[in-house]
Amino acid sequence: MILDFNKNDVEEKRIPNFKGGEKDTIAKLYTDELGKIMYGRLEPGASIGLHTHETSSEIIYILSGKAHFLYDEGTEDADAGACHYCPKGHSHSMINEGAKDLVFFAVVPEQ
Repeated sequence: MILDFNKNDVEEKRIPNFKGGEKDTIAKLYTDELGKIMYGRLEPGASIGLHTHETSSEIIYILSGKAHFLYDEGTEDADAGACHYCPKGHSHSMINEGAKDLVFFAVVPEQ
């Protein structure tokens, strides 16, 4: 199956305060019973709120911009080309503290 996020195959949505975060997460999201695939964007000052992956893990690849992550009890920063991994049972949040949009690709497989 091909999901072409550059075409209109997957509708873009604004998700206000995603997982309790600040502002909107702008995303093209594909979901089925096995997981989620997201091509997303956080504008400056936007975030995805702190949440725990109880039934899944999550892989987030940074396409452009810089991400600041809260991860369990610490913090991590990731530039374009880096990948953040949150295993099942762990918690994280992603924040755009920069002046430009943060664009990312995320995969959340159910386990």
